[in-house]
Amino acid sequence: MRRTSRIIRIRGAAALAAGVLAVSLTACGGGDDDSGGGDEDKGGGTGGTGSTVTLPELDGASLEVAAVWTGAEQKNFKQVLAEFEKRTGAKVTFVPAQDPIINFLGSKIAGGAPPDVALLPQPGAIRQAVDKGWAKPLGAEAAKELGENYSQGWQDIGKVDGKQYGVYYKAANKSLIWYNAQVFENAGAAEPKTWDELLTAAQTVYDSGVTPFSVGGADGWTLTDWFENVYLSQAGPEKYDQLARHEIKWTDPSVKEALTTLAEIWGKKDYVAGGPSGALQTEFPASVTQTFTGGDQPKAGMVYEGDFVQVNIGETKAEVGTDAKVFPFPAVGDTAPVVSGGDAAVILEDSKAAQALATFLASPDAAAIQAKLGGFLSPNKGIDPSAYPNAVQKKIAEALIASGDDFRFDMSDQAPQAFGGTPGKGEWKALQDFLKNPKDVAGAQAKLEADAAAAYGN
Repeated sequence: MRRTSRIIRIRGAAALAAGVLAVSLTACGGGDDDSGGGDEDKGGGTGGTGSTVTLPELDGASLEVAAVWTGAEQKNFKQVLAEFEKRTGAKVTFVPAQDPIINFLGSKIAGGAPPDVALLPQPGAIRQAVDKGWAKPLGAEAAKELGENYSQGWQDIGKVDGKQYGVYYKAANKSLIWYNAQVFENAGAAEPKTWDELLTAAQTVYDSGVTPFSVGGADGWTLTDWFENVYLSQAGPEKYDQLARHEIKWTDPSVKEALTTLAEIWGKKDYVAGGPSGALQTEFPASVTQTFTGGDQPKAGMVYEGDFVQVNIGETKAEVGTDAKVFPFPAVGDTAPVVSGGDAAVILEDSKAAQALATFLASPDAAAIQAKLGGFLSPNKGIDPSAYPNAVQKKIAEALIASGDDFRFDMSDQAPQAFGGTPGKGEWKALQDFLKNPKDVAGAQAKLEADAAAAYGN
């Protein structure tokens, strides 16, 4: 029923997972080289790559760019915008948006003040923006830059009905579990490769006196990511695609199995920091920082989420690769899951300046700036991997590029936003309720199906 992105093949998932296995290194601090390239450009090349893209003179032009990013993520993106200003003479203002961003944009458009460009975190949101007549197609220069720097799969998820609307500036590997190295060492825990081994590691950490997991349950999207990894690995890619399109119901036995598996962690007494009620009051950034603060007694030993966790680790004294390490989400079924997400730049107010910004965001120049700052992953294959600030992030980035078109996109991001991307509603709320009461698998399934049927219209 839902016509969002092309569903990407899974053939390379095992290869990507194997590549990511290499990221759990014993010492991967910030000793890598900066991004190379000695060419100078008008803006000085903040990313260290020089200029690979020609941009127009835009003196006197002004742009507004909206995204839901906050904190360090917003701060780092503003450095990218500052480089665009430097190279073109345009003035760019960042507009903080709220979830769901489609509702935020709707109110701005109704008020006659839409931003020129918006970073949309769901393919479903791109489709909605097109269906509402808000989004404008990319011009020839941006499309050319995309064609040179992106695999076909990443181009296709930014298309609607064959037209290119989105530049996937930012990607995410959402199949990673980060852990406090000191906690694991003290407990004698080993990095797991299977779900059963994860449960063993969790028990070992628990027995050492540390709560195994930190869960940012106040942000429902983290819970959808937990579910998607378990479901993809356990049910397989075909079922994943069917559930993403609501071609099978959430009352399907495969969903029951995945929720029952999740309950082995979410429902285990004292396995989640603060218990269910505490987790539901913990926002994502705090779920990370509380795992890497507190010395030998942090609030938790592990936290699940994507490569962008590094931004929040950077707010602590922990060093990625030494104090904070990472392993791929363990295989629940036959194959470890590989789930990706991303944010696409979409033009709402067409102009020479807006098209130039889209072109810049599709270039290696823009992505290299934010790559150097950490907590960022780009699907742009034109970036020198040495632009990434540490060996962990470099390995994650190389594995993503090596996967080409072969990945699975975040399921909730493919859903209608009313179901997969709205705080306090749909899948987010249903899984928050399930975290509160993991014994009620049937109730969670019924609620998920009712909300999905309403949102998909079938």
